[in-house]
Order: sequence, then structure tokens, then C-alpha cells
Amino acid sequence: LASLSLPSSMHLIQVDSVQRWMEDLKLMTDCECMCILQSKPISIEKDEHNELLLSSQYSTCDNLQLLLKRAWIISTELTRIAQKLEKGRWQRVHSMTVRVNCHVRSMINEYNTFTRNASEEMHQLEKLLIDKCSEFTAFTERCLQTEDEEILESMKSCINKTLTTVAQYFGQLIEMVLTHEAQNLLRQIELSGSPYVMESAISGLFSLAQEGAHLCRIIAKEGGVVALFKICRQDCFRCLYPQALRTLASICCVEEGIHQLEKVDGILCLADILTDNSHSEATHAEAAAVIAQITSPHLTFTQHLSSFLENMEEILTALVKLCQEASSGEVFLLASAALANITFFDTMACEILLQLNATKILLAACSDKGIVDTPYSRDQVVTILANMSVLDQCASEIVQGNGVQLLMEMLFEKSSSGNPAEVAACERVQQKSAVTLARLSRDPEVADAAVKLSCIPRLIKLCRSPTERNNSDSVLVACLAALRRLAIMSPGGLEDSDFQQLVKPRLVDSFLLCTNMEESFV
Repeated sequence: LASLSLPSSMHLIQVDSVQRWMEDLKLMTDCECMCILQSKPISIEKDEHNELLLSSQYSTCDNLQLLLKRAWIISTELTRIAQKLEKGRWQRVHSMTVRVNCHVRSMINEYNTFTRNASEEMHQLEKLLIDKCSEFTAFTERCLQTEDEEILESMKSCINKTLTTVAQYFGQLIEMVLTHEAQNLLRQIELSGSPYVMESAISGLFSLAQEGAHLCRIIAKEGGVVALFKICRQDCFRCLYPQALRTLASICCVEEGIHQLEKVDGILCLADILTDNSHSEATHAEAAAVIAQITSPHLTFTQHLSSFLENMEEILTALVKLCQEASSGEVFLLASAALANITFFDTMACEILLQLNATKILLAACSDKGIVDTPYSRDQVVTILANMSVLDQCASEIVQGNGVQLLMEMLFEKSSSGNPAEVAACERVQQKSAVTLARLSRDPEVADAAVKLSCIPRLIKLCRSPTERNNSDSVLVACLAALRRLAIMSPGGLEDSDFQQLVKPRLVDSFLLCTNMEESFV
């Protein structure tokens, strides 16, 4: 039932299932018996008496989180109703319909306690949804009063149609509510001259943007990118720059956000911030985060960033400087991530970085464990080196900066926590270090340094031992390529069995041999 699916704004952070159940429990307990009480106001007065209601104790952000959790529960219940209906579980269908009816009324009531300026259109949609939920409950109740299979089967299509309508009204209401809240926050930013009010509104926008791509599209559509860049162009609001830029980085994960950024000359604004030495390091770091977001190689809609090329050299210069002067690992990570993405974005970037001595600066930073302190940071550094290694001039700089030694160390990258994201980052570090070695080893000086540092035995180990590469096929392919390049430059460094299995055959044959090695050792 595609019509029952909610927008991606309903996405919630993945947490432990027991913790999720505990959080949901307080919203689901005794919902049938509380339905009537919760769906009526305690008093007709709208001021002090309504403060008795639970939801009014929270801030706007807390209320929105409560609303989104309630909406997530309703969405889940609607999907389950469709499944039970398909199986003809009429008793379960009815009890779940009653529960959805309760949740819908509770959600609307909770939302109306903290929203004072809801539109007439929203109230009409709320009424439509409540009426349709009541109709839905009545339908399912009638189904319990008969056991005639033919009658039940004939009613099923009618119930399905009502279920689809409920889901449709519900999705429209959530969309309208979230749009309304985004408009309210943007109105506060536009009309208030108070930094405190604006800071609170920006914080609310950031919280909304964290709920997923759909929310980011709503914010962009309602003028969020324009409003935030307007702040970043006013010196009197410099204290708000980091927060505004952080929110921009979140919103610009969607095409609509980047289009708006382009329309307001956002690239030029970011370049001005990055090159202005009077700004704080925090401001520079958040500007780098926006650059990293809009140049991400995972996005497919960056081709229109024509103004980026015009400002690329000064942006690269500022980012290299930020890497060199970074006071923390987080600042270095943001700046290096932006640099890494730009090297994918345009090939000319690598030539500019070479002129800026970026190789030397990045290699020096890697020796400071307080700055390059995670696999994520090393992933950015080795990405830059891999993309720069296509340039012939890069090889000598990497050798002079002990870069081959660093690449060798990266072949040993292992996760200390076992966290899936960190494990994936370690795999990328191993893969890209092998790719960089393969590209650079066309230079005899690099190949000689790699052989002297025992890179060949390590590459063989990674090929032959699946656990060493965390069973990663991409690491295996990269290591086979690097090994073959080094074998050409230094054929005496391999035993005959390694040569016969890992170098002489076609790459695909060696790959298949290595991927089956785990089975042969058992």
C-alpha cells in the first residue's frame, strides 16, 4: 500500500528496540479509555487553564518531537492495519483502528495546545481526518457483528478505500503542520531583531532539518536558505553565523536547498566568510561543512554550481589554511572533507592544491594524533592523496613528506570500536591507500620506497586473509592492483606462489581465488 507511506520526515534515528518501545509506551498506554478525555479541552478558556495540559510544559522543539513520534506511531499502526486486513484478522483490525482513532485525536489536541495561529484550512483538514477515522472505526465494528465470509469480503474493499483516505488525510495534515512550523520559525528570523529570538528560531529550524530530506525540502521551499544567508551577510549577527551555517549544511543535502543557495550567491558568501580572518575558527569550520555538503560526490545535482568554479581557488586556499591551523580534530575533519569532495568535483582542484603545498600540510597533520585522530579524518586525507596522485608532480612531494610510510600505516587501519560506520571508514582507508600506492608506484622512486617499507608482504596479507580486510571486495581489488604495479617495478619481492596466484593470472581470476580462500582454510 504505497499510499500509506509517510514522507521521509517521519524518519527517526535508529535506536535500541527496547529503548524505542519504552519511549513509545507512554504514548500508547490505555489509549482507548483515554480517547474521549484527551480529545476534548479541559476548559473553553485558552490561556491559563490550558497550561494544565502535559504538552504545554515543553518547548516548541519538544512539542514537535512529540508530534513526530505520535505521527510515527500512527503511520506504523496504519501499515499494520493493512497487513491484518489482508489476513482477515477482523478483531485485531478493529482494536487497532480504535487505537489509531485515539492517537489521531490526541495528536491533533496536543498540537493545538501549542499552536495559536493555525489556518482555517488546517482545522478543516483536522476535522476531515477525525470524521474519516470515526467512519473507519464504525466500519470495522460492523465487521465484528457478522461471520458471513461473503459479506466480510465485500466490505474489505470499502474498508481498504477508507484506510487509504485516512492515510492520505493524515499525510496531508502532517505536511501542513510541518510547513506551518517552518513558516513560523522563518517569520521569527525575518521579523525579530533580537539575536536571542533568532538563535532560538535557528535552533528550531536545525531540529526540523534533522528529521530528514523531506523536512529540508519544506524549509528550502519556504525560504530557509535565503533567510539564513541573509543573517550570514550582516555583521551585527556574527554570533549567529556558526549556528546558521550548521543549519544551512543540513538543508543543502537536498536539491532544492542547493538551488536556493545558488540563487542568493551563497558560494560567494561562503568564500567571503572563509577568507575573512576576523571570523572565529568555529565560523570557518561551519562554512567548510557547507562546502563539504554541496560538493558531496554522492549528490547528483551539483552540475549547476557554476559560481563555485569562479571562487574555487580562494576557497581551496582558505580550506588548506584551516587544515594547517586546526585546533581540534573536528575542525580538521570538516576542512579536509570539503577539500576531498572538491577534488572529485573538479580536476583543476588537484593542480591548485599542489601549488598550495597541500600534500606537505596534510601529511604533517597526520603526524599529530590530536588532530588526525579518527579513521574518518584519515579517510579524507587519503582521498585527497588518491585524487592528487594522478598528477606526476605529486609523487616526489609524497616521498619527501614520508607519505609512503603513511600509506603503509593506513594499510593496517583497524576499527577499535567495531562500530559499523567506523569499520566502513577503515575499509575506505585501506582501499584508497592501496589505490594511491598503485597510482604512485608508476614512479620508480615511490615504488622503491614502498618495497623498502615492506608494502608487498602487507598487500599479500590483505589479499590472502579476508579478516585483515574485513571481507571487503573493494579493498581486495585495490590491493591486487597495487601488488601488480609493485611486482612490475620490483619482481624479486614476491615468492613464486604469490606471483603465480596474485600477479600472473587475470585480475578477475586472482580476485575469485582470494574471495574463496576463507572456505579453503576451513
